[in-house]
Amino acid sequence: MLYTVVLQTMGLLCSRHKRGNQANTEENAQAAEIERRIEQETKAEKHIQKLLLLGMELKIPFIWTEIGEKLSEIGGRLDYPRLTEDLVQDILKIWRDPAIQETYARGNELQVPDCADYFMENLQRLSDTNYIPTKEDVLHARVRTTGVVEIQFSPVGENKKSGEVYRLFDVGGQRNERRKWIHLFEGVTAVIFCAAISEYDQTLFEDESRNRIMETKELFEWVLKQKCFEKTSFMLFLNKFDIFEKKVSKVPLNVCEWFKDYQPVSTGKQEVEHAYEFVKKKFEELYYQNVTCDHQDRVFKIYRTTALDQKLVKKTFKLVDETLRRRNLFEAGLL
Repeated sequence: MLYTVVLQTMGLLCSRHKRGNQANTEENAQAAEIERRIEQETKAEKHIQKLLLLGMELKIPFIWTEIGEKLSEIGGRLDYPRLTEDLVQDILKIWRDPAIQETYARGNELQVPDCADYFMENLQRLSDTNYIPTKEDVLHARVRTTGVVEIQFSPVGENKKSGEVYRLFDVGGQRNERRKWIHLFEGVTAVIFCAAISEYDQTLFEDESRNRIMETKELFEWVLKQKCFEKTSFMLFLNKFDIFEKKVSKVPLNVCEWFKDYQPVSTGKQEVEHAYEFVKKKFEELYYQNVTCDHQDRVFKIYRTTALDQKLVKKTFKLVDETLRRRNLFEAGLL
């Protein structure tokens, strides 16, 4: 299994608050940390208010009448002590309230992370004084990639060579991140582009007026047009399929502008497959629309992925490895 190491930097915040030549590094770091906490708190408070307003809009009755006050009390803390039994019980009482659950079902309007229900359901275990994170906990606690993170790992499969190492650069796809990494990709063997297909009804974290899939579409087009990728193989990971298959039966695929011509044909698993194939075809068409005739021989593969499924990801990377090896042999005139 390939684990992504996320580097959290405070450089941007520090640069906004220069204290002159007399300032020491520790004070700057503390100021940046305080600002980060306050910024986080402001964001949390915003979503608490939005959650309550959405509940009022839906006219959902709260079973626990003091729920708004308790939400503000928990979410309004500037410090976050370790979980206690009392705090766990308060949080679980809020979480299990039917009004919260019904409102949470519209989480796409609240920027609620996919992992929220996982951690809520495991809250009791997380509060244990001897708690040690499991692999699943680590995978669910993913954070948006910022900057560029290099990961080195050995290829899988029977044909791997001793000492052979792949270098993978994990980069942020947000608009303000792209300028940080595009210059690194001269001469890369392949681009692995991850598209979260479950996010067709969600908006960007940094711009709530912008649909995430529409942004992904534009980013994919932009990457395909970069001169440094003219001869580069592309591996497209249609990710979060596990969430997609649960969502597509409840939220119409055509709520997304790019998928507005989608027409359901069935129900259940058959409909999930139909919806997935539709999305896959959209990305295939987009790829070939942006590839010039003299570069259509480069490798392009699409994989259905679920990032939390370790076995599936391992299998997928094995296929990627085999594809790249065949490509190298072909270019060397050995196939």
